Amino acid sequence: MNDLESSRRRFMQTGAAMAAAPMSSGQGARQGFIDPRSGAHPYSASSGAGRPNIFVISVDMISPDHWMPGRPSEASLDLPALRGLYSESVFFHNAFCTNPLCAPARAALLTGRSTYILSNNERAHDGHETSLRATDSIFPEYLKATGYDTRHCGKGHLGAQKFFDAFDENADGWDRWDPPIRSDENYLAYLRSLGVKPQRYRREIRGLQQDRKTPANSFGGWIEQADGKDFPIEAQYTHYLVARALNKLDTALLSKKPVYLQLDIFDPHQPFSVPAGLEEREKAIRAANRLPASYLAIRERDFRPDPALPRVYDLYRKYWGLYDPKTVEDYRVANALQVEVIDRALARFFDGLKKRGLYDESVIIFTSDHGEMNGRRALVDKGVYLHPEILRVPLAVKLPKSAGVGARKDPTPVSHLDIAPTVFELAGVHPAARLDGVSLLPLLNGNSHAPKPYIAECGWHVGPNFAIAMHDGSHLYSYNLSSDQSELYDLRDDDPGNLAGSPDLAKTKARLVERLGAFLEADRRWQCYWSAFRLDHYDFLPRPKGDLQLKQAESGRRLG
Repeated sequence: MNDLESSRRRFMQTGAAMAAAPMSSGQGARQGFIDPRSGAHPYSASSGAGRPNIFVISVDMISPDHWMPGRPSEASLDLPALRGLYSESVFFHNAFCTNPLCAPARAALLTGRSTYILSNNERAHDGHETSLRATDSIFPEYLKATGYDTRHCGKGHLGAQKFFDAFDENADGWDRWDPPIRSDENYLAYLRSLGVKPQRYRREIRGLQQDRKTPANSFGGWIEQADGKDFPIEAQYTHYLVARALNKLDTALLSKKPVYLQLDIFDPHQPFSVPAGLEEREKAIRAANRLPASYLAIRERDFRPDPALPRVYDLYRKYWGLYDPKTVEDYRVANALQVEVIDRALARFFDGLKKRGLYDESVIIFTSDHGEMNGRRALVDKGVYLHPEILRVPLAVKLPKSAGVGARKDPTPVSHLDIAPTVFELAGVHPAARLDGVSLLPLLNGNSHAPKPYIAECGWHVGPNFAIAMHDGSHLYSYNLSSDQSELYDLRDDDPGNLAGSPDLAKTKARLVERLGAFLEADRRWQCYWSAFRLDHYDFLPRPKGDLQLKQAESGRRLG
């Protein structure tokens, strides 16, 4: 047996042992707690050498246009670093987040559980939870407790406490939706080291107020230095984050421990910061750009409300003010260019891993917190509605080369909730806490996969719209508590319209309603939706027996 075959067999045996290992103590496993003094968050951990370095990279609010196989706009982009990663990964192109807002999506990804956070802190009502509780646990905490040197760089947006718990006092995840480009002292020092002055906009993209004349929201745009000189790409904030991440990596390597490094990039989220040097790429992208058919249809209606959609969509159309098609074109072009900026930064990061001899045998996971409308329905960004374009996320998982797992594009539906269980299995950690996802390691190795039901929800952003959705891999059904309109989307459509009223899909809708209702009824965490759901879907669901109020019998089981 050669070294490669031996290494591959050890990795496969480790993965199988991890999958079968019970929580109880056993030979080769040790018990522990994230907080040994309080006994909080117990776990067992498999002992033994060979735990891989793990790098988790997230970008913020990326459109499926920029990663979904088969989309014309994806094919027009110059993304050698990301395509190189995909070519060595299992790339799940049917992956979904659980909430289309930054903080809730990140909370679910890091905890491995559906989250109680339903709003970002910038727009939350007093009393809304927008930060993870001190009593929560996120998966990097378990890695730290079991011997990993854990590091973080970039966006946090979940409060500081959990990042300090998981990454020590050197954690620098900023707790805000946009990057601190004017207040980050380390970034400003980085600019000075390059001889570059802070940025300002050379060309700025603006929406319009409802009078269709007055400038409204800024979407950022193309940047220059404060003195009017070109702003070099290496000075752009994502490139700074990569440089900082590599410095953190070098510090972590001194510990001789396995490394977990999490790099959370703000781009391509608006406001855009497109540096100089991409002028030819802009021409090519602009020539290939086509406005979405659903935008043109809304414009043909003169932006009047669509009776087939919940009111929240019209609310966001007023908020973004995309009355001028040139604004939508510029937004889509800048958005695409921002992804190319990310790619050039990640090329530097991957090259850094290769120069340190880490790339081949490391686990690399690439994803986004949520998606982006990118002009569809005359909307950009995201919101508190459950349209497939803002629920879709890329998910690429590169395993160590010695694992011998072939790269492929996998259409299996998966979700953010599967990331934490996957990392746990790769690291040999078995938390006692409940997880709402499943490890993808069997699927990665070509074996059968038993997913848990997919649930997405949202609550409060520009306005309130509490909603919950479920999909079956081909269609997604969304129930909006703030509207009489439910939604049904074909997940195979790249500009999907609401099909909830289609007679041809009545059986599909009924099947999803029944499945969603059964899920809500069975799990006490979802009773907040179940009471209204069964009233609004009375004709779809089995008839309730007796009292409709939520009660508990002495056994603790719910009645009604």
